[in-house]
Amino acid sequence: MIDLLFDPNAWAALVALSALEIVLGIDNVIFISVMVSRLPALHAKRARQIGLTLAFVFRVILLFTLTWMMRLTAPIVTVFGMGISGRDIILIGGGLFLIAKATHEIHAEIEARDDLTAGDEDAVVGKAFLLVVTQLALIDLVFSLDSIITAIGMAQDLEIMIAAIVIAMIVMYAASGPVSHFVADHPTTKMLALAFLVLIGMALVADGFDVHIPRGYIYFAMAFAAAVEVVNVIAGRNRRKRRTLRARGRQ
Repeated sequence: MIDLLFDPNAWAALVALSALEIVLGIDNVIFISVMVSRLPALHAKRARQIGLTLAFVFRVILLFTLTWMMRLTAPIVTVFGMGISGRDIILIGGGLFLIAKATHEIHAEIEARDDLTAGDEDAVVGKAFLLVVTQLALIDLVFSLDSIITAIGMAQDLEIMIAAIVIAMIVMYAASGPVSHFVADHPTTKMLALAFLVLIGMALVADGFDVHIPRGYIYFAMAFAAAVEVVNVIAGRNRRKRRTLRARGRQ
């Protein structure tokens, strides 16, 4: 352990792995932000904290079960001449869940439904909170599995992996609040985030069938679309300010 502190290779591996874990955590942050956007502010914050805590706990637990993790990559069934492992099944299931959930949310946005306004408000909010936390736990497990298998391929020391995950989770926690508030305050960005989740779900399913889509392409497309959306939000805000100033001038 002490030797790692003075090993340049260990520091290089930590920086590279931390950067990769932060990038992989973008998917997690987007999903959490979208899921909590329908909850009241207090419940949304609590659900976000629970989701990030579960993401961290799952990653650490999976790190300490490296032997089991490696067995997950071994084929357990062959379909049309292609070996399907336990990891592939989890990724395919998680990807399909993401696609289905994002599609359901897009439909709800188009229909302008608000599930929290029907019936007894406290009961509905409590039920929605429990449902959100359950869904966060399921998808956290999928993202954690993908993240840890990537970490195992990049580093050999458990201490470096844990340190990288801690750094990535701190960054995710710091980013999740602003991202969640931005998504909640700007409905058009929520639709964009849901489209991202469909794209991420398709990438997970493709990975499950050994068709690797370079994440760099996906994240570049997401970053470009997000930048365009930010420009649209700023432009819309400036237009509203100009209309307000004109209205005051006429008075």
